[in-house]
Amino acid sequence: MPDVWGGLNPAVCAGIDEVGRGSLFGPVFAAAVILPSSALPQLQKAGLTDSKRLTARARAALIPLLRHQSLSWAIGQASAAEIDRHGIRLATEWAMARALQRLSIAPELVLIDGVLPLRGWQGPQRTLIKGDLHCAAISAASVMAKEERDALIRRLAGRFPGYGLERHAGYGTAQHRQALASLGATPLHRQSFLH
Repeated sequence: MPDVWGGLNPAVCAGIDEVGRGSLFGPVFAAAVILPSSALPQLQKAGLTDSKRLTARARAALIPLLRHQSLSWAIGQASAAEIDRHGIRLATEWAMARALQRLSIAPELVLIDGVLPLRGWQGPQRTLIKGDLHCAAISAASVMAKEERDALIRRLAGRFPGYGLERHAGYGTAQHRQALASLGATPLHRQSFLH
């Protein structure tokens, strides 16, 4: 991972990433994280990278460090109902905007994982392909969004037993699809994803 900001060095830069975009159940989450350059050595030593490349234990171990090292961090989400009504792209953008709006420091630049810009965001922004591998702030956002969403889905698994949510986080595994076939959808399933 070359640096905190993916090759840029503004005074205040927020990395942002989403999780849960392809899930059949629950909200899509986004995290926004502002890291100081001084945090990079410790975060690299701790193994910070794209959340999908980390074990659940490694992600959980990073969370206290990320919270301590971040200048500011925030979570945003958009509900399954919003996804069904407005589509996943717009809902994902709302989750990202909500995370950015909750930061205690206004970012001068937003770095977004992927190729799609954040429509409606008035400040400067830049997309980075595989940003969660090349930019520590985006990696941090990836880990925080994943951990926060997974924690919510584990809690919801207790409210909606039989779907195995605690094992697949709402994604379309064979077990989840079998449960949907026998139990039907819950109010938190994305109806638009089930057809």
